[in-house]
Amino acid sequence: MSLGQHLVELRKRLTWSGVAILVAAVGGWFLAAPVWAALSAPVREAAEQRGRDATISYTTVSEAFDTQLIIAITLGIVIASPFWLYQLWAFIVPALHKKEKRYAIGFLSASIPLFLTGCLAGWLVLPNIVRLLTNFAADDTATLLTARFYLDFAVKLVLAIGIGFVLPVVLVMLNFARVLTGTAILKGWRWAILAIATFTAIATPAADVYSMILLAIPMVGLYFLAAAIAKLNDKRVAKREAALNAEYGIPVDD
Repeated sequence: MSLGQHLVELRKRLTWSGVAILVAAVGGWFLAAPVWAALSAPVREAAEQRGRDATISYTTVSEAFDTQLIIAITLGIVIASPFWLYQLWAFIVPALHKKEKRYAIGFLSASIPLFLTGCLAGWLVLPNIVRLLTNFAADDTATLLTARFYLDFAVKLVLAIGIGFVLPVVLVMLNFARVLTGTAILKGWRWAILAIATFTAIATPAADVYSMILLAIPMVGLYFLAAAIAKLNDKRVAKREAALNAEYGIPVDD
């Protein structure tokens, strides 16, 4: 396929993906109100628990419309994700060899469920984080947030935790690309656990140790699972290279 044909194919798949997201965003427009109510509920609940006032305000004439539009587009991207991910896959897969295609399927099969699980975990810990952060304010003060600021905070938090759950898959990818060895991944276990503990401590209030442990256990487990897969891959690669060296009579330094 020539470069021009590739560009035509890319344009066609981008157009179809854009249309799918637009149609899904129209549906997302009608879901924006309940989603926004669920997102903003932790702010009110945290304030009520301490007897304080909390308000999410709109500081410009168009901010309420902008907020609903952003939620609708975000929902559209999520709802249409199976379709545009398929379009992306269909564009890339002809350029992959059989082995690369097998690896890509494996990584996508692991990454997508982990990302969605991480986003769900982010959604569940969002109230705890809001409660923790707003509790730093004095009792005789009020919490005043703009809608855009709070929406950005909530969406970025959920996405950050979702991406955090995918990081072990990235470690395995780097190992398969020969960038990181399984031993190197294991050597960093202390820093990894410290980073996970810090993250979960921030994501859950200090008094809620149960939530912290529930969030930390799967992340630590995924880290060591990635290290185990990398070690197995290292052994497989070393065995294959040893066989090739023996076949061609190449001396190997001890």
